[in-house]
Formats: sequence, structure tokens, C-alpha cells
Amino acid sequence: MWGILWQRSELRPARPSPEDRAGTGAAHLVAGPSASRPGGFESPVARSGPARQQRKTYLKILVAITGASGALYAQRLLDNLDPAAHEIAVVFSNYARVVIQQELPEGLRLPAGAREYNLKSMSAPFASGSNAPDAMVIIPCSMGTLGRIAHGYSEDLLLRAADVVLKEKKRLILVPRETPLNLVQVKNFELLLLAGATILPANPSFYNRPQTVQAVVDSVVARVLDHLGIKQQLLPRWGQEPE
Repeated sequence: MWGILWQRSELRPARPSPEDRAGTGAAHLVAGPSASRPGGFESPVARSGPARQQRKTYLKILVAITGASGALYAQRLLDNLDPAAHEIAVVFSNYARVVIQQELPEGLRLPAGAREYNLKSMSAPFASGSNAPDAMVIIPCSMGTLGRIAHGYSEDLLLRAADVVLKEKKRLILVPRETPLNLVQVKNFELLLLAGATILPANPSFYNRPQTVQAVVDSVVARVLDHLGIKQQLLPRWGQEPE
């Protein structure tokens, strides 16, 4: 019965309601703990286009930010996600805000329409497999968070959401920024790869000769967008002339 209802929901075009697009207008800064916001994700809808290959897919995307160094990676990913085209949710680990304050003195800008959820709220929609996101990106991902996910710990919303994404066979992308690696961390990588996650370390490329820190960061974010299936123009592909 539920399968039939889900199939029917895919036949109906769905767009975020005005209420879902909270804060439409100027983007807002993250500064300090926030309360959870009610509401849920909509079902993914394939929007028809002139040709099948041009069809765009509406995605439910959860961006999780931990206390690992590399807050600019999270900022640039959020800068390149369109809440008008996809449903964007954000959750922070306990230590994430401390690192953000250190690395981004002006704060982290959330795109207008993105929804932030409290780490301790298990009433968020993506805490249940019945309303799992289509994709979850943990950027940057600390080794502590990665290890807890690998071993099934789900004591907060971020960890529970990752568990849900894995068990529902959705896309889980982890962007660790750690070096060197010890054997325990490598084994945790192995467990997550076997479970279906994508490990995408924050290893920038330099063939495009980046001139700024942001350009270096964008070479990693471009790969994240590729694995989300979202068109990106941050980085020309190898052998492709820049426009």
C-alpha cells in the first residue's frame, strides 16, 4: 500500500511551498544554537524537459557540518545548492560552530530557503527511514563522526540521519579532511565503503592552476556536486577548455 502511495506521489509535480522556503530573500548567518523547525521533506519529483536527458530531478539534500577544519568547504557547497531547485536541510555537530567561528569570522551563510535542524531533535523528518533524504553530505567530516557512523552509533540527529541514509540505500557522501591516517581510520573507511557510502576526501586538484583559496576549495566542492548529480561550473573537466 505504501509503495502505491509513494508511486502516486511521484506522478504529482511538487515544489516547495512558501512556508517551506523560510527566510526567502537575503541569506542568513549561522551564529549560535538554533531551535528545530517543523516540517518535512517532499517526495523527489522528476521535472519533465524538452528531452529525457535534460530532465531535472528535485532532490532532498541534507548537509551536515562537523567540527573538522574546513568550514569553507561547507560554505562553498551551500553557495552552490539552489533551494529553488532542491530541498536543502542543514544540521551542525556540537563543535562545528566553534570551528566556524575560528575559520569564518563573519559566520556561515545559509542560502535563503534552507532549513536548519537542531542536533538533539529526533522529530526531524530525516530521522526516519520513511522520510529519508535523497542524499546526505557531511562536509567537512571529522574522524570522530566518521567512526561513529561506521559503527552504528546514532545518539544525535546527524548520526541517526547518516544511519537512515545508509539503511535506505540513499547517497551518503563523507568529506574527511585528516592527514595522516591511522589504521583504525582506514578500517572505518572500509566499513563505510562496504555499507555503500562515498568517501570523498578534501584533496584539491591543481591542474586548473587555482589562484585563490576559494578556487582550491571549489575543486573539491565540484566533485561533491558531481556525486550529487548536480550540474556544476566551478571547475572545467580534464581535457575540457574553460568557457
